[in-house]
Amino acid sequence: MSQQTSDKINVLWFLPTHGDGRYLGTTAGGRAVDLSYLQQVALAADNLGYYGVLIPTGKSCEDSWLVAAALAPITRRLRYLVAVRPGLQPPSLAARMAATLDRLSGGRVLINVVTGGDPVENKGDGIFLSHAERYEVTHEFLTVYQRLLKGEKVDFQGKHIRVEGAELLFPPVQPDGPPLFFGGSSPEAIDVAAGQIDTYLTWGEPVGQVAEKLAEVRRRAEQRGRTLDYGIRLHVIVRETEEEAWAAADRLISHLDDATIADAQKIFARMDSTGQRRMSALHGGSRDGLRIGPNLWAGVGLVRGGAGTALVGSPQQVADRIREYQALGITHFVLSGYPHLEEAHRFAELVMPLLPLAQPAGNGVRGVNTGPFGETIGGDKRPGKIGKDS
Repeated sequence: MSQQTSDKINVLWFLPTHGDGRYLGTTAGGRAVDLSYLQQVALAADNLGYYGVLIPTGKSCEDSWLVAAALAPITRRLRYLVAVRPGLQPPSLAARMAATLDRLSGGRVLINVVTGGDPVENKGDGIFLSHAERYEVTHEFLTVYQRLLKGEKVDFQGKHIRVEGAELLFPPVQPDGPPLFFGGSSPEAIDVAAGQIDTYLTWGEPVGQVAEKLAEVRRRAEQRGRTLDYGIRLHVIVRETEEEAWAAADRLISHLDDATIADAQKIFARMDSTGQRRMSALHGGSRDGLRIGPNLWAGVGLVRGGAGTALVGSPQQVADRIREYQALGITHFVLSGYPHLEEAHRFAELVMPLLPLAQPAGNGVRGVNTGPFGETIGGDKRPGKIGKDS
């Protein structure tokens, strides 16, 4: 099936509200993730020209809405991809929160619809529904939520959700509300995406697997007379040479022991998320065979749930791999790297100039003593390009 390929892409970064550091699975090289640090990452992403930042959700993270509310006032262009949780939030409350944050941020809110795939965590939040029932809730939730943000007064009676006379008194800045992002690989999830979502997100599987998944989502959306945008969630490990990048990937998991990996895999195995099963199958809980495609590495998923793959390589290699996903119709690339502050700079400086960004990278006008000019040589002259007289 053919797909629409956009000439431009949006690159988003990630706010590590669950923790950050130089190594996975250990306290070695870890760093405190407090408001000051999150401000540093958000300001870096804003100044470097990232389209937005994803703020994760769940009991292992700081609350995404409070983090976005704290950071939006100190940034100018950066958008915030925050989570609504069907079954955990009533749709009327979620709609009011979205409209308020959209107004306070000047229209810089994106919404990530998260159904939740860990039954143990769900029970801790008071949700005792099966996988299929949770997607029934998601469908009903979005039906009410979207009508409210369009300015309707809503009466709705569903299997799980009922409202009478629900309405928003204060509208959002963005027409019909902030765009909806959503990820899920099960048939139930794909049905929700095809019928109600603006941008479908996939985790970073090999290109062939992503192509198959997007073809099915696209087919189901077309049956409903809809056209979606598409995004992908990946980590990145980019260095000036491929050898340096793979060495950095090895260092990232150099403190991991087998017991830590086994414990993490037990937690992932209890989940009823189809996407998590697909991620876990890429590495099988083993350090062997982590290179699962050209410049694609599954090492992060040994201990991290959700997105568990990274693009690893030189700037040109990483840019080439991104263009391969772009050719499938993907226009939103949600990226991260360890530590997140340094990797935000590294990716922006090394790879962004090679990408067809929908919005220009950086803030445009630069001061005299800032890049890209480099440090003044001998206090008297500016450096030139390599191989040119300066």
